[in-house]
Amino acid sequence: MTGSRPIVLLTDRAWPDDSVERGVVETAGFRLVAGPPEPAAAQVIEELMLEHRPAAVLTCWAPVSARAIRSSPDLQVVARLGVGLDNIDVASATEAGVLVTNVPDYCVAEVSDHAVAMVLAWTRGIVISDRAVRAGQWEPAGARLRRLSTLTCGIVGYGRIGRETARKLAAFGCRVLATDPNPPQDRSLASFVDLDSLLTESDVVILHAPLVPQTRGLIGKDQLSRMRPGSLLVNVSRGGLVDTAALTEALVGGHLSGAGLDVLDTEPDVPADLLAQPTAVLTPHIAFSSDVSLTDLRRSAAEEVVRVLRGEPPLHPRNTPAPRTSPLEKR
Repeated sequence: MTGSRPIVLLTDRAWPDDSVERGVVETAGFRLVAGPPEPAAAQVIEELMLEHRPAAVLTCWAPVSARAIRSSPDLQVVARLGVGLDNIDVASATEAGVLVTNVPDYCVAEVSDHAVAMVLAWTRGIVISDRAVRAGQWEPAGARLRRLSTLTCGIVGYGRIGRETARKLAAFGCRVLATDPNPPQDRSLASFVDLDSLLTESDVVILHAPLVPQTRGLIGKDQLSRMRPGSLLVNVSRGGLVDTAALTEALVGGHLSGAGLDVLDTEPDVPADLLAQPTAVLTPHIAFSSDVSLTDLRRSAAEEVVRVLRGEPPLHPRNTPAPRTSPLEKR
């Protein structure tokens, strides 16, 4: 390992600087090495791991592969600057005795707000009306708007964010359905049904599910065909949950009257056919973001790294690696 202090590698970031992470890590007596701001390819991260042999990794979007994990025998923890773990080879980390952590509660308010904002933009025709006015059209008689309180909203994935979205939609008077493989004991805000029932009974379907092998392509052509004609699909979770080509086809054919997408399976590339759909509202993976949430995220993830390197248990472990002797303890 380079230098006398254990190294923390920041693989990438979705904000202008690394001041928060650096402040937490270096105040604790460790050294932060920053990779390129934009998420680099797996090979680049692997080379950085081999060069610096970090004791810890902070990663936002960049892939942390099995080879990257094996490249640093000093590695103790990979901390995700976010919630989802789909950019980390968790199985390889577990096998190597490396902890994986995340920050599961930093953006609950923001993502649920974003989901509800997508729904409101659709029911009130905000985006379509704005585009029409800017194009020189002033036709209030042509508006086709909806009363939110009369609609059934289905939530796929009922974790922290799903529950908060349910609470906000219930306050509008909506009927709320939910589906989750592990439903909570408290079901006061939503009625629980299977996915097929949720799709067929909902005017709005909101995805809050994680991206794991079982959920990749969760919403494809068959599932979209089961949704109510004229309904809305909102995805503020992970792009890989939805077959984008099938969704575009459903919009083109008019089976769905709208889609609110903060994430895409092809991001940052947006298919031209999807861009051409006026009923698709697209935002660039920002549902998690606010001035407060980003500060919470960055500080919390860096503090998890510091805990682990000090020999303390993390607050949010996401695997159970085999016990091993820390290289830091041998110094």
